[in-house]
Amino acid sequence: NSGSFVACGGLDYVLSVYNLDSDKNISRPIKQLQGHTGYISCCKYLNDRLILTSSGDMTCILWDVQTGMALQKFQGHTGDVMSVSVSPDQKTFVSGACDMQARVWDIRSGKCTHTFTGHGGDINSVSFFPNGQAFATGSDDSTCRLFDIRASRQLSLLQPNSQDSEGVTSIDFSLSGRFLYAGYDDNKICVWDTLRGEVLQQLVDHEARVSCLSVSPDGTALCSGSWDNTLNIYA
Repeated sequence: NSGSFVACGGLDYVLSVYNLDSDKNISRPIKQLQGHTGYISCCKYLNDRLILTSSGDMTCILWDVQTGMALQKFQGHTGDVMSVSVSPDQKTFVSGACDMQARVWDIRSGKCTHTFTGHGGDINSVSFFPNGQAFATGSDDSTCRLFDIRASRQLSLLQPNSQDSEGVTSIDFSLSGRFLYAGYDDNKICVWDTLRGEVLQQLVDHEARVSCLSVSPDGTALCSGSWDNTLNIYA
């Protein structure tokens, strides 16, 4: 929450935490958290002390950064877990995996409360709707889907008209939730109107796969990263 720390994980199965405010060498991690037995695909802070990770070992883990301890392990997926998104009230989170399922978890109990299906490929990215009552998924099947948690059903299917569209790599909602930004393997970013189910705009500035994107906390900007070695900021 403070913006003083950054965490990253990778193929070494280790989550490394860095202090950006340190007077010492900030390139050296202050903590390295070990417990996963597969690559770390995603990590999300709840606050400066708690962080959630997903992994190729088919699990998610909630960590206490200060002690380095795993507080809760979330098991149930049958494929690599690719992405996690924490609800606004931080009581639940959603995970997406290569078993083509999205699961909603109770953070305190560690139990899965809902399981959603429908995709025909790996789920690479998940994002909570701002009100916490729904979430979106992005998949290798080239679609994004919106799911209502309380009704336990799919709300909408967002699919480009082009039949040769490639997989979705990363998604994020606008501040209001009206728009969903989706990055694709074929270099583009689509801006979806979630109410109409239509593409409002395509951003085609990248020259290679869009690997990640995120909307700023105040909703005024979008940043995307690509295999073309660039970051683009749209405001």
